[in-house]
Amino acid sequence: MLMTKERRPAIRTLRGWAISVLSEAGAISECEEHGWMQDRADPHARDRAFQIARADPPAGVSPQVAAVAIAEVLESIGDTCPECPSAD
Repeated sequence: MLMTKERRPAIRTLRGWAISVLSEAGAISECEEHGWMQDRADPHARDRAFQIARADPPAGVSPQVAAVAIAEVLESIGDTCPECPSAD
């Protein structure tokens, strides 16, 4: 008999979900050379990310906790890639 496993969700952590939402909203981007997350400093994109977090949080997470996760990711990343020469 063929047995199949249930698929895991693509995003397994709240931080991963927050990064995905921020990226989709255009609030963060990725350094093409090194892969570091960078804050795009776009207030409209940040607002969109917070709106998404409050309107459609992940299953089992309150809108407030989802918004806090967005804020924590934004606080943890910089405006520039630390490995790029322009970061010095």
